[in-house]
Amino acid sequence: MKPTIVLVGRPNVGKSTLFNRLTRSKDALVADLPGLTRDRHYGHGRVGEKPYLVVDTGGFEPVVDSGILFEMAKQTLQAVDEADAVIFLVDSRAGVTPQDKLIAQKLRMSGRPVYLAVNKAEGANRAVVSAEFYELGLNLEPFVISSAHGDGVWDLIDSVLSDFPEPEEEEEDAKHPVFAVIGRPNVGKSTLVNAILGEERVIAFDQAGTTRDSIHIDFERNEKPYTIIDTAGVRRRGKVDEAIEKFSVIKSMQAVEAANVAVLVLDANQDIADQDATIAGFALEAGRALVIAINKWDVVTPERKEQIKKDIARKLYFLDFAKFHYISALKHKGIDDLFDSINQAYQAAMIKMPTPKITRVLQSALERQQPPRVGPIRPKLRYAHQGGVNPPIIVIHGNALHHIKDSYTRYLVQTFRKAFHLEGTPLRVQYKSTENPFDQEGTPAKAPTTLRRAKLSPRIAKKEEKKQLKRKVKVSAKKNIKP
Repeated sequence: MKPTIVLVGRPNVGKSTLFNRLTRSKDALVADLPGLTRDRHYGHGRVGEKPYLVVDTGGFEPVVDSGILFEMAKQTLQAVDEADAVIFLVDSRAGVTPQDKLIAQKLRMSGRPVYLAVNKAEGANRAVVSAEFYELGLNLEPFVISSAHGDGVWDLIDSVLSDFPEPEEEEEDAKHPVFAVIGRPNVGKSTLVNAILGEERVIAFDQAGTTRDSIHIDFERNEKPYTIIDTAGVRRRGKVDEAIEKFSVIKSMQAVEAANVAVLVLDANQDIADQDATIAGFALEAGRALVIAINKWDVVTPERKEQIKKDIARKLYFLDFAKFHYISALKHKGIDDLFDSINQAYQAAMIKMPTPKITRVLQSALERQQPPRVGPIRPKLRYAHQGGVNPPIIVIHGNALHHIKDSYTRYLVQTFRKAFHLEGTPLRVQYKSTENPFDQEGTPAKAPTTLRRAKLSPRIAKKEEKKQLKRKVKVSAKKNIKP
């Protein structure tokens, strides 16, 4: 499982800049303004063969006890509690501040591995810059970096990841379906897990992992093996620790990464929250098949049912490929249909599509609708094949494919989805343009006239020669020189 690295520090020390550097993205807002980041931000990164999850947190003010800064500090402490490693950023220009000392003290108490990064040190003497930060008492040598320029960043992340084992190679085809039950607290995740498993016939085991790892449970249903991942953990009510049961996006992210199918549980009594959309969006980004379960459907009024359906259509519109089930986990209503959709989504995610059929579907789509022109150029889609599973990937070959617009890609996705009955799983389309043999390395994009003429037919080449002669005559006339 991917290690989780959390970035911690005072406001405006460069955490978001480092986040963008580690994820090779521009997802986090960056400005010379303290307190710009408030909520936690999650992203993927990779160094060599080692992937990781990185979390950007808001500016940490450990002494406040109310207001937005207090909420930001609480979010940061929760992220640290669930981290595998913490990168503590300080500002080399500001030196050691009282807030830095308080943050260092809290990080020492957390028990997590802490790596001290002295930021904004471009062009400075490393030994001089890092000297005063030893007084933070973290018992380690500071890493002198520049998030904005990348100086020392990869040495830092290499050191952080050195304590984690090499990732195991994932099998393209899982031996059996693995699905994760994810969602906010008190939506009925554990109740749904128990309804799926059954009380008396379940064979469960805890899979060892990180400190706050999810619980993997093997079971059989209709003589077919499955693995279910419960992010909250299946425990007796009297032994549930309230702090452990707090909602965590990190737990859901790790569960989604380990699963083939994600079951997002919503509460019909609660409004669709931004956290619901965040988890669903992460599952979509990870390419996992998705099934939506709206729980506690038996206790809401008809008016509330209409309202929740409108909210789902408005806030979760990007999940049009997923199936929605209105269930009651407590009364075991709708569980069978939900499980049928889980199986269907798994089969769609792991489907093997024959190349001849994919190409026929592509040609059929082209007959109905050609890609729009971009100026004088119309992209030419020639053939396609499957490029991967979980999620299914279709690779299309042709010419000038970089001109294809997103709207036409969505048209192709819907066409392939209907042709292969891909319900419950995202589908990705990738384009590979054929290289122009005349545009090789070393040949100018605009070849000289003689080269261009060599590619023309004799008739067109003759016209080009006449045009060139007329140009020479005009130039000579202007200079009063005979041609």
